[in-house]
Amino acid sequence: MPGAGAASPRPPRTRVIALAAAIVAVMVTAATYALAHAPAGRQPAAASVQRASLAGQATGMAPLRVISTSPAPGARGADGGNPVVVTFSAPLAAGSPMPSVKPAVPGSWRQSGASLSFRPDVPFRPSSHFTVRIPAGRDGVRSASGGLLARPVVAGFCTRAWSTLRLSELLAQLGYLPLSWSPLGSGPGLRAGPGTGAGAGAARQGLAAQIAAAYSPPPGTFSWQRGYPASLRSHWRAGRPSLILKGAVMAFQAQHGMTMNGVAGPGVWTAIFRAADRGRANQAGYTYAVASKGNPETLTIWHDGRIVLRSDANTGIPVAPTADGTFPVYLRFRFQIMQGTNPDGSSYADPVEYVAYFDGGDAVHFFPRGSYGFPQSLGCVELPMAAAAKAWPYLTYGSLVTVAG
Repeated sequence: MPGAGAASPRPPRTRVIALAAAIVAVMVTAATYALAHAPAGRQPAAASVQRASLAGQATGMAPLRVISTSPAPGARGADGGNPVVVTFSAPLAAGSPMPSVKPAVPGSWRQSGASLSFRPDVPFRPSSHFTVRIPAGRDGVRSASGGLLARPVVAGFCTRAWSTLRLSELLAQLGYLPLSWSPLGSGPGLRAGPGTGAGAGAARQGLAAQIAAAYSPPPGTFSWQRGYPASLRSHWRAGRPSLILKGAVMAFQAQHGMTMNGVAGPGVWTAIFRAADRGRANQAGYTYAVASKGNPETLTIWHDGRIVLRSDANTGIPVAPTADGTFPVYLRFRFQIMQGTNPDGSSYADPVEYVAYFDGGDAVHFFPRGSYGFPQSLGCVELPMAAAAKAWPYLTYGSLVTVAG
């Protein structure tokens, strides 16, 4: 026996470790019991919940992590027809809270193993920014084993604009271009009119399918209608902005009562989708005109691939020439008092008929002259009465007029 006041022998180190482990085990068991057997309607103390969570982590519960998001954070030019996908480090628990998308987009989240995917009811708007927020903590996503996300994850992305190629495909199908478009597999040169081909398939599936195709156009082939001159073909670039495409958009806008500026904004796209769905084709056909400054000067008009008018014409005198170039018709009058200033400074106010403006104040119209075929106007393309009356119904909004010297 040790004497009074003598120090007690120190227990071996292994016994201390074993004793500590036993205490932790008791705490874990007690906390688990408290969580499992708490009376209905009564929550365990916050400290007990925290101890249980810590104990779970101590027994091997791994925290949840976000491995990737698609589109990638900060992505620009994302395909708005694709779903948002979030991939985690472990399979998620059933009923785990879902992320949010802002601005709010109607759609639904689906869980598959360690991934969540969000597919909107209608694809995301083009040229727009969206933010995905993944909640964390006790109210956030959790793994099947109970692991929590340590902190919220926020990922933003921007969708790209709708495809100029798809715009061309739809306008060709609707008859607003001097080309036809055939979806892949339908054979080259076959005109894919309203209600046929891949574009029609998208239309039948509704707006969502049309928008998805506007992001990722179906493959196909453009074919020129016969009869048009090379001067028109030089303005075509498949899948790229062009004068031909601008004129076609203007023609569509005019026929659908829209502001005519040749720009395909969201409203124009939606109207084109609707026209494709309903088979509302171009009612005016396609027109192209060439004013030649040759000797004699002439105006030639092609409509739907054939020449419908060739007439002597007058262009501008040297002090007021008609500018060379190609321009879409943007304003029309059956009759007008045309006013302006003569080269000598005097004013004029002349009655004219069958007026189709194509470049600033320059227009194709009737003006009485003793003869035609050489420069006489102040920039306009003047025609005899009979020729002007025949030309005017063809020179509809968006029709291209080329002036060539």
